[in-house]
Amino acid sequence: MSTIAQQVLDFISHESPFDQLDKALVEDIAHNSHLIYLAQENQQTLLTEHANCLYLIQTGQFGVKDNQEPIKHLSDGDYFGFSSLLDNVDYGLSVVVDSPGIVLCIAKSDFEQCLENPMFKQFFTASNANALQNQAVTDSNSMWLYKPLFEVVQASPLCIGPNESVQSAAIIMSEHKASSVLVMQEQELLGIVTDRDFRNRVVSTGFDTQEPVKHIMTENPAFLTKNKTIFDAICLMNEQGIHHLPILDARTGKPYGMITNTDISRQQRANVLFAISDISNSQNLEELSSNAFQVPQYIASTAKRAGDFDLAGKVLAQATDIMTRKLITFFQQENGKAPMSFCWMVFGSQAREDQTMGSDQDNALLLASPPNQKQADYFERLAAYVCEGLGQCGIKLCDGNIMASNPTLRLSVEAAKKQSERWVKSPTNEAILNFNIFLDARSVAGDNTLLKSLQEYRKPIFKQPMFLAALARNANEGSVPLSMFQKFVYAKGQSHKDSIDIKKSAVAIINNVVRLYALASGLSLPSTVARLNNLPSDSGLSPKDRTNLRDIWMFLNRLRWRHQLTNNVDDNFVRISDLSSMEKHQLKAAFQAIHRAQQAVVLRFSGGIG
Repeated sequence: MSTIAQQVLDFISHESPFDQLDKALVEDIAHNSHLIYLAQENQQTLLTEHANCLYLIQTGQFGVKDNQEPIKHLSDGDYFGFSSLLDNVDYGLSVVVDSPGIVLCIAKSDFEQCLENPMFKQFFTASNANALQNQAVTDSNSMWLYKPLFEVVQASPLCIGPNESVQSAAIIMSEHKASSVLVMQEQELLGIVTDRDFRNRVVSTGFDTQEPVKHIMTENPAFLTKNKTIFDAICLMNEQGIHHLPILDARTGKPYGMITNTDISRQQRANVLFAISDISNSQNLEELSSNAFQVPQYIASTAKRAGDFDLAGKVLAQATDIMTRKLITFFQQENGKAPMSFCWMVFGSQAREDQTMGSDQDNALLLASPPNQKQADYFERLAAYVCEGLGQCGIKLCDGNIMASNPTLRLSVEAAKKQSERWVKSPTNEAILNFNIFLDARSVAGDNTLLKSLQEYRKPIFKQPMFLAALARNANEGSVPLSMFQKFVYAKGQSHKDSIDIKKSAVAIINNVVRLYALASGLSLPSTVARLNNLPSDSGLSPKDRTNLRDIWMFLNRLRWRHQLTNNVDDNFVRISDLSSMEKHQLKAAFQAIHRAQQAVVLRFSGGIG
């Protein structure tokens, strides 16, 4: 092999997607390809001589227009010319040499032969469509846990009226070979009767089977709406110690289905659930804190595949939810029930269910009405106990004091409504920084209707154009860490010089962008992925863009989870040297897509004024 061919082979064998190809094929490509030194004075001659090729930049910086898209600024490791080859259309090729360098020219015939490899083809097809070269959803072994319940539940649940007899309920269950029946009055779920209820409340006690079924039902049963996931169902069933969970339609409240332990076992069962179960069964703070530390340890020891990382953030959020509810229960066992209805709200990563090892607490208390001094004292002690308890369980106290233990974060519903009005009236950059986190909110314990009431009040005022424009400008404040010529820009002051803050420079920007579309569409869902999945068709974000942003978000979270677990750290400074060649291309494409999404938000919501 000639020196030039060996040089080409050494280069492309480490570049994605050529590093995924058969070694013999890569060697043939190395023999057939040409290295050119591209400078301003010779670029027209050389590109004419090596026309209709795939071009791979080894060194140098170039402004390239090779399709109908705007000019691209490219550098080391970037490709161009593939749009014409894939579409079989001569788009023309215009190159401005900003810094001369070496470019590898790969013949069209070799490129077409490589396209027979599915991964190779997907890489360039995705690049041509400005999509992420990523199988973030399709290759996940844990994605069954993300299935929405409406995909799992097969049949409508059995229903019976509260005044029908116990015997009638038994006959219905027997005829349909079912282990439960819902007790309904018109469209309201009153209770549930299971085979366990028949054993414990009828057979063992000799209860009269002609009596109304309402006397043996479990009243006000736990339930989920059909858009929730299998994992949500597993966690709730573990926490409540139940084997049957009604599934309702979120809009109408009508029964949609029933999910049982058997249904979940039929799907698949993950060992992480044992750690969740231990937390649910904790009897005191000491047990709770001991069991809580099993969750990150479990994730660290068992998360090996990409799909495991997809689940990790949701596992931590669910575990933190359960810890919060257990702590509230412990407090009330010692101090009595709350003097009024309250809702324990969470914000930020816990609300979005994308916690990582470094996530801290972000929570608040929403009260039914302004408290008197005695009531205020109760909630002050409750908040302090829960926040400190979470700290003992490994969920760090918030440095910014965004916790219910902060008196300014214990508000009545009316006070919270007025606070929202102030946000809308004065959305300065500083104000947005202060309240942005509160726009991702979720109820974890207490009276969920309090938060629903607040959210319904907020929907129309958060849609006001001036408010959305201010949020759009704020979403455009952060910038992805790419230079003009698409080189990574590394964070300063880090021990590893090639580090990028993947949270601040990418994940947070996506969260901000997607939140804006969600608010404009009146969605109250806090999860970024759920928001993308539920945006209406007229949201301004196309299905293709929604899918791409979702894949990018999942890919970035995989990178930061792997970074934390592999390096035993809780920061978000992903090291580029830890990435494969494919991942470097994916990350660059992700950053480019995020930048486009920022620009689109500014154009849509603030008239292009950033």
